[in-house]
Amino acid sequence: MAVAEDTRFPTLLVRGLCLLLLWVILIGPAPKNLLVGLVASAAGVWASTKLWPAGGTLSLAGFIGFLLRFLAQSIVAGLDVARRAFAREPDLRPGFVTCRSSVPAGLARDSACAVMSLQPGKLPVSAAADGTLLIHCLDLREAVAEQVAADEMAFCRILGSERRDG
Repeated sequence: MAVAEDTRFPTLLVRGLCLLLLWVILIGPAPKNLLVGLVASAAGVWASTKLWPAGGTLSLAGFIGFLLRFLAQSIVAGLDVARRAFAREPDLRPGFVTCRSSVPAGLARDSACAVMSLQPGKLPVSAAADGTLLIHCLDLREAVAEQVAADEMAFCRILGSERRDG
């Protein structure tokens, strides 16, 4: 199995065990399912060596901070969308906003956009090669570009990096 040069066996073993543990949590420890879980874990480890950038690291503190921010925003945005949906006359000004992404192009930017799409009220529609994002939002009066910038900064902390312009 070809892997990134800086990926060591203990790292691969930890990844595999974590994926297998996730499998057991989701599917259960039945022996008939365990064999499939081993194969799925091995495939996940292989995919991680192809998808994860060489020398890539994750920040646990960044992840926890992002998760707390994401959960709080999800609740607030969900309540806002529900309030608008159940209003007699919904107070909406939908449209598109463009903003420049500070997340490096590639898997990192794609992941940030995928996570952003889970938030109610704004949806990344496209990302240009120069980093310009097209965001559909429910209310053009909101500071969407500033929200996206703050979301991206929090996301970059997971990757162990601060905001990069350009």
